Amino acid sequence: MFRALDETEYEMKLFRLNRCFWTNEDGAVTVDWVVLTAAICGLGIAVMSTLRGNMGTVGSKISDHLNSATIKTTFD
Repeated sequence: MFRALDETEYEMKLFRLNRCFWTNEDGAVTVDWVVLTAAICGLGIAVMSTLRGNMGTVGSKISDHLNSATIKTTFD
């Protein structure tokens, strides 16, 4: 039913498996997406840490402006 592989056949099978492993590029796309996602997250964190001090000021100015705004209910 099954026969044992001799040493030459075994080495050839290992060489074929090794060649298939190194030429298969499915995992490379995953690595690219992981690196790209990490770079985008890092950039977002850097931007947020840079703007963190001014965000409170901008938020209070927007709040003050919205609180002082009036809505007209008639046409002039």
